[in-house]
Amino acid sequence: MSYRRRGYGNDRSSSSLWIVVLIALIAVGAFVYTSKSFERNGPSLDVAEFVYWNRKDPLKIKVSDESALKSYEIKVSDGQQEIVVANEMLLETINEKLVEIKYPKKAVNGVLLDPRATKLQLTFTATDKSNWNFFQGNTVTKKINVHVDYKRPDINILSNSYSITKGGSALVIFQVKDRALKSFEVEAAGKIFKAQPYKKEGFYATLIAWPFNVENFVANISAEDMAGNKRVTNIPFYLLGKKYKTSWIQAKDKFIDGKISDLIDTEPKYSTIDNRLEKLKTINETMRLDNEEIIHELAKKVSDEMLDSWKIKKFYPLKNGAKVASFGDERHYYYENKNQEISQSYHVGLDMASTKMAKIITSNAGTVVYDEYNGIYGNMPMIDHGLGLYTLYGHCSNVLVQKGDKVSPGFTIAQTGKSGLALGDHLHFGILVQGIEVRPEEWMDA
Repeated sequence: MSYRRRGYGNDRSSSSLWIVVLIALIAVGAFVYTSKSFERNGPSLDVAEFVYWNRKDPLKIKVSDESALKSYEIKVSDGQQEIVVANEMLLETINEKLVEIKYPKKAVNGVLLDPRATKLQLTFTATDKSNWNFFQGNTVTKKINVHVDYKRPDINILSNSYSITKGGSALVIFQVKDRALKSFEVEAAGKIFKAQPYKKEGFYATLIAWPFNVENFVANISAEDMAGNKRVTNIPFYLLGKKYKTSWIQAKDKFIDGKISDLIDTEPKYSTIDNRLEKLKTINETMRLDNEEIIHELAKKVSDEMLDSWKIKKFYPLKNGAKVASFGDERHYYYENKNQEISQSYHVGLDMASTKMAKIITSNAGTVVYDEYNGIYGNMPMIDHGLGLYTLYGHCSNVLVQKGDKVSPGFTIAQTGKSGLALGDHLHFGILVQGIEVRPEEWMDA
């Protein structure tokens, strides 16, 4: 009997041991399965399966891994020969690396790639520092087909305005051609202008502007293809300088307590301002900037649709209208004498007056994009005439159109008035090219 009891005890001890071992194995398995150090995802390569390369600039590929990168190797083949162009063992702990691949112009270990080859293949192999795969890590290999392209995009200027005046605008029509075009842009006076597709694919038209308060002017079209080849072409304008008026205006108490205070009352955020001079500065600068931001954002929009034709007649918004204030006027407001300058601003439209509540006519077709009260501009309809050209009509007493309306030449859109920052009944006529105010007189000439 005692012998059996000893055997039974050994069986129990053996079973307990196996249970402990099993629990330990499960725990180890769970640890391996859930531990980041045993993650099973291979490195990630941020690159398409087909790319363009000009062979002049390094080809950049980002490799990353959630644990850490251990090594990578890159081979380049022209279909006949293969060369290792980059390999590295990464001793430090990094999760991401931007690898720059340079084309091997010289032989490597006696092997030279064919310089005439237009198609290459990259083989990118990367391994991480995971303890998975018996501590060998996860390895990923990706083959990337490369099209060699070292030809720069073609830019052909088909037509452009002969000259551009400081504060004025001009037109340019051009073609951009490349089998793998990535992007292009038109830059003038440091500002980017969006071009609209014109007539057929690859052809574009755009209006550009020379801001009246910018001294120097250069206009270029630049283009870049998928291989990184770039071309910059100058737009040959004859530059015409122009001086704009500077005015010193005395701000009297009657003006501040009247119009300026009325405008202060329209904005609750200005309700705590009691000081006369601060009121004037706030309206002439802060409110003006807020109002002009609305205008600029609306006028920046250019359609992506193909433009078949675009014709503009001269603008004549006010019959028998006489000019009462000019465009580009730099205005300095002072209190009692010029040593007490309070505020400064620019007048970015042409003020015209005829009779009270005179009819305001649009001379060209367009779409109404704004029909509301806009601070210092008062009641202000604004019209999109296409190709980034916009007109605005400030200080109106009545606005007779609504946002979204399509208007035709000769249509009455509003009546003159003195809403906003206006002392007498008149029209503030503004023209913008892609959000930049330009001389209205240019668009009123025959």
